[in-house]
Amino acid sequence: MKAPDLGFGLGLRAPHYETFLDERPKSVGWLEIISENYIHAHPGYWKMLADLRHDYPFVMHGVSLSIGSTDALDADYLKSLRKLADYLEVAWISDHLCYTGVNKENTHDLLPIPYTEEALKHLIPRIHKVQEALGRNLVFENASSYLEFNGSTLSEPEFLQALHKATGCGILLDVNNVYVSSFNHGWDAKAYIDAIPTDAIVQYHLAGHTNKETHLIDTHNAPVIDAVWELYRYTLRTKDFKSTMIEWDADIPAFEVLEAELGKAKAVAQSLKEKAA
Repeated sequence: MKAPDLGFGLGLRAPHYETFLDERPKSVGWLEIISENYIHAHPGYWKMLADLRHDYPFVMHGVSLSIGSTDALDADYLKSLRKLADYLEVAWISDHLCYTGVNKENTHDLLPIPYTEEALKHLIPRIHKVQEALGRNLVFENASSYLEFNGSTLSEPEFLQALHKATGCGILLDVNNVYVSSFNHGWDAKAYIDAIPTDAIVQYHLAGHTNKETHLIDTHNAPVIDAVWELYRYTLRTKDFKSTMIEWDADIPAFEVLEAELGKAKAVAQSLKEKAA
C-alpha cells in the first residue's frame, strides 16, 4: 500500500472546531476524524468538513468495522464509509484489528482476536471484500489489549504481517498501544517494533494512557509519557518517518496543549533527521 507522508496531525474533536474553522492553525498538517461520528451526521457537519478540507488533508479512523467478528459484513455501513471517504477525498481509511460485537450487538469496545492460522483464513477474505467495497486498501491499527488467547500460535506482529502480505492492507502502528500491550503481557516492545514490516506502515499514533500499576489502560486522556516518546524515537530510528498523529479523546484540553504535544513529535523527528544527515 502506497500512502503519502502527511506530516504531523491531530484528531478533529468538537472542542476544537472553532479553532480550526476560525484560525486554520498551520502547526497541524492534517486531520483524522472518527468515521462513525460523521457518516450519518447532519449535512451541516459534512459542509464543515468540506470547508476544512480546503486547508487540511483528511483521513478516516473507524471503531465499528469489526473485521474479526463472525457476523456478516454490514454492506450499508461500508457504503456510508465510502460515500464520506469519496466526498472528502481522504488519504486512507483505518480501523482496528479486533471485533466489536457479535450477533449484531455492538459492545462499543475493541475486543481481541486469537492470532491463529484459522483466524487468518477468516479475516483475509473479509478484508478483500471490504477493500473492494471501499475502493481502496484498508489500514489496520494494533489495538491495546488486556488478555491473550492461550490458543494463539502467532505473535501480534506476525499476524499483522501475514494480513499485509495476503491483502495489501496497511498498518497504523500505534506506538502507545505497543507500549500498553507490552506492559500488560510482558512483551518486548522494541522486538514488537522490529517485527513490523516497514513498508506496511502508513501512520503512527501517539497517545496517553492510565497507569493502574499492575496494568495500563489505553484511555487517550493524558500527555504522552516519556517511555512512549522513547519508543517513538526507536521506531523512527529503525523504521521510517510516517504520518504521525496525537490522539486525545477524553478530558480534552485546550488546543494549545495538543499543539504542544504535536510539537514534541516534530522535535523528535527533526532531531533524528539532523543526526542522520
